[in-house]
Amino acid sequence: MHGGGADFYAAVDRMGLEGMVSKRPDSVYRSGDTEAWRKTKCYEEVDFEVAGVQRKPGSAPLALMVTRDAERRYVGSANIALTKAMREHLYAKVQEGKGTPPKGADKPDAEWIKPGLVGRVKTLKREDKLRHATLRAIREAKP
Repeated sequence: MHGGGADFYAAVDRMGLEGMVSKRPDSVYRSGDTEAWRKTKCYEEVDFEVAGVQRKPGSAPLALMVTRDAERRYVGSANIALTKAMREHLYAKVQEGKGTPPKGADKPDAEWIKPGLVGRVKTLKREDKLRHATLRAIREAKP
């Protein structure tokens, strides 16, 4: 398909596909990374509950996310990309502690927080678990 990349991407996104691959018309397939072929992924933003934080020396901290229903099922971790004020609010919750590990979270070094903090996560579309996820915002859950 020549041209119309934005329209094609919109169709891929509407179909719920992971993404698309674009290439220069004069390029040939080569295994491995190349500038001639480009993968563009489809993301969505979804609200999950922030259940805890995992901090390891030498690594960026991760937010540990669960579903917002009564089951509180662990769905994965997300890189933390919050404003300074939001980061401070999150780490105040971590200092309070009082959380328990959710179902399916095998994270012995995690710091769990009490329920009630909602996180807006950017993640690949249509996945059961978080993939390439980023925590973009947090807020207190509405009662």
